[in-house]
Amino acid sequence: RSVSRGLGDVYKRQLMMNSFRKFLLASMCLVFFACNGKQQTGTGMLPDYAVVEVQPDSVVLSSSYPATIRGRQDVEIRPNVSGFITKLSVDEGAVVRKGQTLFIIDPVQYEEAVNVARAAVNVAESAVATAQLTVDNKRELAKKNIISNYDLQMAENTLASQQATLAQARAQLVNAEKNLSYTQVTSPSDGVVGTIPFRVGALVSPSMTTPLTTVSDISEMYVYFSMTEKQLLDLIRQDGSSNGILEKMPMVGLALADGSLYPERGKIETISGVIDQSTGAVSVRAAFKNPQHLLRSGGTGSIKIPSVLPSAIIIPQKATYEMQDKKFVYVVQADSKVKNTEIQVFNLDDGKNYIVTSGLNPGDRLVVEGVGTLREGMQIHPISPEQAAAKLKAMTQPAGEKGE
Repeated sequence: RSVSRGLGDVYKRQLMMNSFRKFLLASMCLVFFACNGKQQTGTGMLPDYAVVEVQPDSVVLSSSYPATIRGRQDVEIRPNVSGFITKLSVDEGAVVRKGQTLFIIDPVQYEEAVNVARAAVNVAESAVATAQLTVDNKRELAKKNIISNYDLQMAENTLASQQATLAQARAQLVNAEKNLSYTQVTSPSDGVVGTIPFRVGALVSPSMTTPLTTVSDISEMYVYFSMTEKQLLDLIRQDGSSNGILEKMPMVGLALADGSLYPERGKIETISGVIDQSTGAVSVRAAFKNPQHLLRSGGTGSIKIPSVLPSAIIIPQKATYEMQDKKFVYVVQADSKVKNTEIQVFNLDDGKNYIVTSGLNPGDRLVVEGVGTLREGMQIHPISPEQAAAKLKAMTQPAGEKGE
């Protein structure tokens, strides 16, 4: 009985040792597979972020200034004679040529004035002819000593008086004819007719303050804008002197009221030599060709003056975030950890990109998407923007299309 009990104890101990060995082996297998799985998926555990390497590039900046548009020549049309308008020969907005009739003022009284003046000239010419005959006759009689020199001198004085009367009558005729011609109000230049406040039947006169209309020569347009004293000084410093600034100024663009860019380029022609004390600005004029008559006098727009930065770092605005009115980006370090970096940007903002003036160096790797989910020191898996776009497309693609 004692032998049987000893054999049973040995058997139990063997069973316990076998169970312990199986448990230990299973535990080691679990640890091995877990470690092996971590090694295989270690890079996959890091989040993917689109990263670009910044490099300097030449960029053209554009400064914008509000502007008003005027025709090269805006002529106010005013009457030279008084009378009622009997005919409008053009309408508002019509394109007219130099010498084309715009208005007709009632000519009846001026035609009569011409007839009276012409009759007076005829009378004066007859009087001169009569006086001339008298003088010729007196001269013959004076040669024969039939009359005295006094009589001859009186006849010559009468002739001179009649000649003066004739000259006066002719001048009055010319004036009457001029007044008659003024009843047809013509355009002094090629252009476009503006507003016409007076219509048929309106009484007009040279003393009226409101013009009949305005004819604008719009073959070439003048665009006026203002520049601050500081901006003018910056331009002068860039070009070296104030004398050559106009020759060195670049061709400028014009943004129209609807936001579109005018196809023709303009040239800055004049810069006012006096700074307005009330505004601290100088007036500048640029000239634009207007072959299609797209620009009209009185319009508005914005002058675009380009300037070139030869070496600038441009980054998308979505790669930045703000904190206490400062701008920051995340720069990827060599160990794939991100570091928040403050940057300074150029004051021009196109709504899409920033031009970095300090804070970044060529070759820096910059996170350009998802910066709101990052934090200082976070380790990421950098990928290119193309890879990020492909990954997003694959995630959003319908299941049926993925199978295909």
